[in-house]
Amino acid sequence: MKMKKINILLLILTCGVCLSASCFGQQQNQPKPEATEVWEPEPKVVTPGDGTKPPSDAIVLFDGKDFSNWVSAKDGSAPKWTLKDGAMVVERGTGDIVTKQTFGDFQLHIEWRTPDKVEGEGQGRGNSGIFLQERYEVQVLDSYQNRTYSNGQAGSLYKQSIPLVNACRKPGEWQTYDIIYTAPRFRWNGSLESPARVTVIHNGVLIQNNTVIHGTTEYIGTPKNIAHGKGGIRLQDHGNPVSYRNIWIREL
Repeated sequence: MKMKKINILLLILTCGVCLSASCFGQQQNQPKPEATEVWEPEPKVVTPGDGTKPPSDAIVLFDGKDFSNWVSAKDGSAPKWTLKDGAMVVERGTGDIVTKQTFGDFQLHIEWRTPDKVEGEGQGRGNSGIFLQERYEVQVLDSYQNRTYSNGQAGSLYKQSIPLVNACRKPGEWQTYDIIYTAPRFRWNGSLESPARVTVIHNGVLIQNNTVIHGTTEYIGTPKNIAHGKGGIRLQDHGNPVSYRNIWIREL
């Protein structure tokens, strides 16, 4: 009986040694933390904006001083909109304006204000628009206690996508859009490979979340997908004295 106990003890000790050796071997074969560290490429340093100051790598499209980065969308002449108190104001009947520079994927910051004097209703109240690549409209409208069709209110992709919420401030108050845009891709034969997508943050509130843009903005009919390259940022004259300021863009 004593010999049997000794044999059992030796067996236990042997198994313990083997198990420890196995665990040690497994530990030896474990990858080191450094194996999953990536050091290159190193992201470039960008100084964040402060207040109304844009990030250090942004292209300033409008700083309140002049229209040097803009032309008439109709004929390429100097814009006929008004400059007032550091903002550009739509001058009714003068037409849309567009940036001289064109863009593909980008991050756009733009501030806008509808008139403090409320006139009209629905689509006739503080109406304008921001056209990405001159084709795809993010609607600008006084949608504060102003009911209209949902895919035409402020923050909609006009006649396409309803905003997640209505984050409008009161008429006469400055509002912000921060827009992240991925341009569509087209194949060699002009067919659509991947649609445009857009994220819109309105006054700090997410209202379009990586939303698919189905094609061009059309007032009547369905969107169209016609192959194109880079395009400008176009601001719409819809007959209402909407103001814009502090416009900057980052190419992505």
